[in-house]
Amino acid sequence: MSEETKEIKQEEISALQEALEKEKARAEEHLDGWKRAQADFINYRRHVEEERDDFGRRANARLILKLLPILDDLQRAVVAIPPNLENDDWAKGIKLIAKKFWNVLEGEGLKPIEAEGKPFDPNLHEAVMCDHGEDGIVIKELEKGYCLFDKVLRYSKVIVGSGQEAANQ
Repeated sequence: MSEETKEIKQEEISALQEALEKEKARAEEHLDGWKRAQADFINYRRHVEEERDDFGRRANARLILKLLPILDDLQRAVVAIPPNLENDDWAKGIKLIAKKFWNVLEGEGLKPIEAEGKPFDPNLHEAVMCDHGEDGIVIKELEKGYCLFDKVLRYSKVIVGSGQEAANQ
Protein backbone atom coordinates (compact mmCIF):
# COMPACT_ATOMS: atom_id res chain seq x y z
CA MET A 1 0.00 0.00 0.00
CA SER A 2 1.26 3.35 -0.93
CA GLU A 3 1.56 6.30 1.36
CA GLU A 4 -1.17 8.06 -0.52
CA THR A 5 -3.58 5.14 -0.09
CA LYS A 6 -2.75 4.97 3.61
CA GLU A 7 -3.45 8.67 3.93
CA ILE A 8 -6.81 8.35 2.11
CA LYS A 9 -7.80 5.38 4.31
CA GLN A 10 -6.76 7.36 7.41
CA GLU A 11 -8.91 10.30 6.25
CA GLU A 12 -11.82 7.92 5.64
CA ILE A 13 -11.37 6.41 9.10
CA SER A 14 -11.24 9.89 10.67
CA ALA A 15 -14.36 10.94 8.74
CA LEU A 16 -16.16 7.77 9.80
CA GLN A 17 -15.12 8.27 13.45
CA GLU A 18 -16.31 11.88 13.32
CA ALA A 19 -19.63 10.76 11.78
CA LEU A 20 -19.92 8.06 14.45
CA GLU A 21 -19.36 10.63 17.23
CA LYS A 22 -22.00 12.91 15.71
CA GLU A 23 -24.48 10.04 15.53
CA LYS A 24 -23.68 9.02 19.10
CA ALA A 25 -24.33 12.63 20.22
CA ARG A 26 -27.64 12.66 18.29
CA ALA A 27 -28.64 9.31 19.80
CA GLU A 28 -27.80 10.61 23.27
CA GLU A 29 -29.84 13.74 22.57
CA HIS A 30 -32.81 11.64 21.46
CA LEU A 31 -32.45 9.39 24.50
CA ASP A 32 -32.40 12.42 26.82
CA GLY A 33 -35.49 13.80 25.05
CA TRP A 34 -37.26 10.48 25.41
CA LYS A 35 -36.37 10.31 29.12
CA ARG A 36 -37.71 13.85 29.64
CA ALA A 37 -40.90 12.99 27.76
CA GLN A 38 -41.32 9.86 29.85
CA ALA A 39 -40.78 11.82 33.09
CA ASP A 40 -43.23 14.50 31.89
CA PHE A 41 -45.81 11.82 31.15
CA ILE A 42 -45.37 10.23 34.57
CA ASN A 43 -45.74 13.65 36.22
CA TYR A 44 -48.81 14.40 34.07
CA ARG A 45 -50.42 11.08 35.00
CA ARG A 46 -49.71 11.71 38.70
CA HIS A 47 -51.17 15.22 38.39
CA VAL A 48 -54.34 13.90 36.71
CA GLU A 49 -54.76 11.24 39.41
CA GLU A 50 -54.32 13.86 42.15
CA GLU A 51 -56.90 16.11 40.48
CA ARG A 52 -59.34 13.21 40.19
CA ASP A 53 -58.82 12.28 43.85
CA ASP A 54 -59.20 15.92 44.89
CA PHE A 55 -62.41 16.22 42.87
CA GLY A 56 -63.76 13.10 44.58
CA ARG A 57 -62.83 14.43 48.02
CA ARG A 58 -64.51 17.77 47.30
CA ALA A 59 -67.63 16.03 46.03
CA ASN A 60 -67.69 13.81 49.15
CA ALA A 61 -67.15 16.83 51.36
CA ARG A 62 -70.12 18.66 49.82
CA LEU A 63 -72.35 15.63 50.21
CA ILE A 64 -71.24 14.89 53.77
CA LEU A 65 -71.73 18.55 54.71
CA LYS A 66 -75.34 18.26 53.50
CA LEU A 67 -75.78 15.05 55.51
CA LEU A 68 -74.50 16.48 58.82
CA PRO A 69 -77.88 17.97 59.85
CA ILE A 70 -79.42 14.50 59.41
CA LEU A 71 -76.66 13.03 61.58
CA ASP A 72 -77.36 15.73 64.19
CA ASP A 73 -81.08 14.88 64.16
CA LEU A 74 -80.41 11.16 64.49
CA GLN A 75 -78.05 11.75 67.41
CA ARG A 76 -80.64 14.00 69.11
CA ALA A 77 -83.30 11.32 68.56
CA VAL A 78 -81.10 8.66 70.20
CA VAL A 79 -80.40 10.92 73.19
CA ALA A 80 -84.11 11.80 73.51
CA ILE A 81 -85.29 8.20 73.82
CA PRO A 82 -86.80 7.92 77.31
CA PRO A 83 -85.04 5.33 79.51
CA ASN A 84 -88.24 3.32 79.94
CA LEU A 85 -88.53 2.91 76.14
CA GLU A 86 -84.87 2.12 75.34
CA ASN A 87 -85.57 -1.59 74.88
CA ASP A 88 -88.51 -1.13 72.50
CA ASP A 89 -87.89 -2.34 68.96
CA TRP A 90 -88.40 1.09 67.41
CA ALA A 91 -85.85 2.65 69.78
CA LYS A 92 -83.34 -0.10 68.98
CA GLY A 93 -84.04 0.51 65.28
CA ILE A 94 -83.32 4.25 65.58
CA LYS A 95 -80.07 3.48 67.42
CA LEU A 96 -79.08 0.96 64.76
CA ILE A 97 -79.82 3.40 61.91
CA ALA A 98 -77.81 6.14 63.66
CA LYS A 99 -74.89 3.74 64.19
CA LYS A 100 -74.93 2.54 60.55
CA PHE A 101 -75.16 6.11 59.29
CA TRP A 102 -72.20 7.16 61.46
CA ASN A 103 -70.17 4.13 60.34
CA VAL A 104 -70.67 5.07 56.67
CA LEU A 105 -69.60 8.68 57.29
CA GLU A 106 -66.66 7.59 59.43
CA GLY A 107 -65.64 5.17 56.68
CA GLU A 108 -65.46 8.15 54.30
CA GLY A 109 -63.00 9.90 56.65
CA LEU A 110 -65.31 11.92 58.92
CA LYS A 111 -64.08 12.45 62.49
CA PRO A 112 -65.70 14.44 65.30
CA ILE A 113 -63.86 17.43 66.73
CA GLU A 114 -63.25 17.20 70.46
CA ALA A 115 -64.48 20.37 72.10
CA GLU A 116 -65.98 20.26 75.58
CA GLY A 117 -63.34 20.63 78.30
CA LYS A 118 -60.62 21.38 75.74
CA PRO A 119 -58.81 24.72 75.24
CA PHE A 120 -60.55 26.92 72.68
CA ASP A 121 -58.89 26.56 69.28
CA PRO A 122 -60.10 28.96 66.57
CA ASN A 123 -58.86 26.48 63.97
CA LEU A 124 -61.44 23.95 65.19
CA HIS A 125 -64.03 25.86 67.21
CA GLU A 126 -66.36 28.77 66.58
CA ALA A 127 -67.09 30.68 69.79
CA VAL A 128 -70.70 31.82 69.81
CA MET A 129 -70.73 32.97 73.42
CA CYS A 130 -68.67 33.47 76.56
CA ASP A 131 -69.92 32.42 79.97
CA HIS A 132 -68.69 31.87 83.50
CA GLY A 133 -66.03 29.19 83.60
CA GLU A 134 -62.34 28.50 83.24
CA ASP A 135 -60.71 31.07 80.97
CA GLY A 136 -60.23 29.91 77.39
CA ILE A 137 -61.73 26.46 77.95
CA VAL A 138 -64.75 25.23 76.01
CA ILE A 139 -67.46 24.80 78.64
CA LYS A 140 -70.26 23.66 76.33
CA GLU A 141 -70.62 22.44 72.77
CA LEU A 142 -73.75 23.70 71.02
CA GLU A 143 -73.16 22.04 67.67
CA LYS A 144 -70.74 19.21 66.98
CA GLY A 145 -67.90 19.97 64.59
CA TYR A 146 -66.30 17.52 62.17
CA CYS A 147 -63.11 17.07 60.18
CA LEU A 148 -62.97 15.23 56.89
CA PHE A 149 -59.52 13.67 56.83
CA ASP A 150 -57.35 16.57 58.08
CA LYS A 151 -59.58 19.47 57.01
CA VAL A 152 -62.32 21.06 59.08
CA LEU A 153 -65.66 20.39 57.43
CA ARG A 154 -67.78 22.10 60.08
CA TYR A 155 -66.48 24.05 63.07
CA SER A 156 -67.77 23.17 66.53
CA LYS A 157 -70.05 25.92 67.82
CA VAL A 158 -69.06 26.39 71.44
CA ILE A 159 -69.41 28.44 74.59
CA VAL A 160 -66.03 29.48 75.99
CA GLY A 161 -65.21 30.21 79.62
CA SER A 162 -64.52 33.86 80.40
CA GLY A 163 -62.39 33.27 83.50
CA GLN A 164 -65.06 34.56 85.86
CA GLU A 165 -66.67 32.34 88.48
CA ALA A 166 -70.43 31.99 88.55
CA ALA A 167 -72.21 34.38 90.96
CA ASN A 168 -73.83 31.59 92.99
CA GLN A 169 -70.54 29.81 93.83
